[in-house]
Amino acid sequence: MEPAFSFDDGDAYERFMGAWTRAVGPVFLDWLAPPAGASWLDVGCGTGIFTGIVVDTCSPSAVIAIDPAAAQIRHAHGRPVAQRASFRVADALALPFPAASFHVVASALTLNFIADRPRALSEMRRVSQAGGLVAGYVWDFAAELSPSWPLRLGMRRVGGEAAEVPGTAASGIGALTALFEGAGLERIATRVIDVTVTFPDFDVFWQSQTPAYSPVTQTIDALSNADRARLIEAVRAGLPAGPDGAIEYSARANAIKARVPA
Repeated sequence: MEPAFSFDDGDAYERFMGAWTRAVGPVFLDWLAPPAGASWLDVGCGTGIFTGIVVDTCSPSAVIAIDPAAAQIRHAHGRPVAQRASFRVADALALPFPAASFHVVASALTLNFIADRPRALSEMRRVSQAGGLVAGYVWDFAAELSPSWPLRLGMRRVGGEAAEVPGTAASGIGALTALFEGAGLERIATRVIDVTVTFPDFDVFWQSQTPAYSPVTQTIDALSNADRARLIEAVRAGLPAGPDGAIEYSARANAIKARVPA
């Protein structure tokens, strides 16, 4: 059974993924090259970080962003982007929109967490206009190159085991390509996006990587004080700090885009 990620704490999610999304999102959108004046659907918007990048950089005519977690949508409603985009609770497996409603349907760091990915892609295609763009990107969990790799590697170094992230096997380029091909999409293209994020010190890094909703955090919390201290030192050793104490490391996302048949 895959571990459960509840994503019920918007502030913790911002600390966990905010800097990484702001690093990878613009690179993805530059590669996507969407048309100005397009209508967008952001599937699995979380707290609205990626939605904000779309609004700020893509000159959309309208943006609707959906997520199944009410806590994430509440958080998004409190962001300035909520004045320029519409946020609502909805399920990717049953998108509440008529066919051919959008020019661009995108999903940022979400597809692997959807249990029935083929159905989600079918829905994304259904609500896209003929010739429209369907696209997304996910962390490369299969290669253990997500932003959590230092923590997961540290757990293994001390003899522990980090729970597999949902959809790990579906996060590689080959799996994403097969998923989009299965949805009948055309002109499929992929790319790898490597990004680097800097944290002011180890404590800020550690706090960002241990949100309460994560099964990995729950595993760490169950450790004895001695084992937790060993883990922290193992992770610290794998991420040497710079002269000013800053922690800097890289992660990798796999991106894909395609067209709806005309």
